[in-house]
Amino acid sequence: MPKLSITVVILLFFALAMQAQTPDKEWPAGPLAITHHQFGAGTAAFAYTATAGYMPMKDEKDTMKARLFFVAYTKDGVSDPSTRPVIFAFNGGPGSSSVWLHMGALGPERVLMTDNGESTPPPYRSVANEYSWLDKADIVFIDPMLTGYTRPAGNTPAADYTGFNNDIKFVGDFIRMYLSRYNRWKSPKLLAGESYGTTRAAGLSDYLQDTHGIYVNGIILISAILNFNAANAGRDNDLPYALQLPTFAATSWYHHQSDPKYTSLQSVLTDAKAFAMGPYISALLKGDQLNASDKNEVIEKMHALTGLSREYLDNCNMRLRVGRFNKELLRKKGKTLGRYDSRILGIDYDNAGESYDYDPSYDRTVHGAFTAAFNDYVRRNLNYKSDLPYEILTGKVWPWNFSQNGYLNVAETLRDAMVKNPYLKVWICNGYYDMATPWFTTDYVAHHMFLPEELRGNISFTYYEAGHMMYLHKPSLIKMKQDFDRFLGGLSLR
Repeated sequence: MPKLSITVVILLFFALAMQAQTPDKEWPAGPLAITHHQFGAGTAAFAYTATAGYMPMKDEKDTMKARLFFVAYTKDGVSDPSTRPVIFAFNGGPGSSSVWLHMGALGPERVLMTDNGESTPPPYRSVANEYSWLDKADIVFIDPMLTGYTRPAGNTPAADYTGFNNDIKFVGDFIRMYLSRYNRWKSPKLLAGESYGTTRAAGLSDYLQDTHGIYVNGIILISAILNFNAANAGRDNDLPYALQLPTFAATSWYHHQSDPKYTSLQSVLTDAKAFAMGPYISALLKGDQLNASDKNEVIEKMHALTGLSREYLDNCNMRLRVGRFNKELLRKKGKTLGRYDSRILGIDYDNAGESYDYDPSYDRTVHGAFTAAFNDYVRRNLNYKSDLPYEILTGKVWPWNFSQNGYLNVAETLRDAMVKNPYLKVWICNGYYDMATPWFTTDYVAHHMFLPEELRGNISFTYYEAGHMMYLHKPSLIKMKQDFDRFLGGLSLR
């Protein structure tokens, strides 16, 4: 047998090494970690495979432009993929990784929280998630540009993949590639987004259809924001003040600050909705033409719903804002309220400020717990190792180009997708104590899509007595799983 040159031996060594690291030699972006696990127990248990690593994102000249990090969970032993739904899941920000949905609700392991949705003492840990959606569908968690381990390649600027339009294309093109590489084109397809991820999901619904011919079966919008005009209150925009009032009323009721006549959450919500869409919005729209008598009536009703002093309501022109409200409601008790979950309390440096110093429902509750749990889980359970920091929630994607003159409104995009694909169904999940994306704002936007009457039943709503990440609250996590099973069962699947 002839001797091989040293050069040839070295080349063979690297070729074999790369082949061992990757399931397909066309994958030059680095190794994928593939691990095997068991889900559930007893007769309902099944084996599944976890795939963690990079999807190489190239241009049409085959030049590497970016490496998108994802984690996919797929049930083993499925001979016909058309019988197994696949969910593409992501969070929002912009600038958030998919860690919240991944290890809060959908994935096979979740961060251990108290039943009320607060963190346990550090060091934190994760546990098997018996409420995972993996029993019903495969799940692919996607980290957009600069989140998680996702990074640009070579000299490509990250800005090529941030901003509304660039982000939609980046994530949408990943979904097309995943369907091709893993032979899932005939599988039922769902999108699941949270917060700005719902904006992304609505944008993707149209992009996937029009660009790649990918028609999805279902879209799950968790703590939705679709029309930013309805969400961003300001001196030139009175509508959001009315739409946020029911959330403030619910929060005041929870903290025992509203009128004692409201004996249940639903009683205060019913009153707040009727008032917000009637006398309150009418008063706001009148501006300085509102007469003193009507103004006093509005202030009196707001006082009953929120417990805020009449003087404060008068001083703020009857316009309550997130931040101000979070500081004012329990000021006398020296407590502030969370933005993501207004049930959660914080303590500021002093009680004199106009707004809170930090969001206790993020900084005191989830940030440390999810960061520690995921960094341990991805290395220990998924066997994926990287020296890069896993960017849980980053500001590096800003400034973010929303790509429209005025406010971004993807409700129209979603409507267009639903009209073109009448089998598409949308499920919207709302937390009553969510101040980041108030539930009544979402209701308003959905009912102003003006879908054809025969398609209005394709949108369903569920509500939870929790905040933005309602699944942190264990009773809501359990209910959310039941609601998902019901939604999936109602899809038009073969």
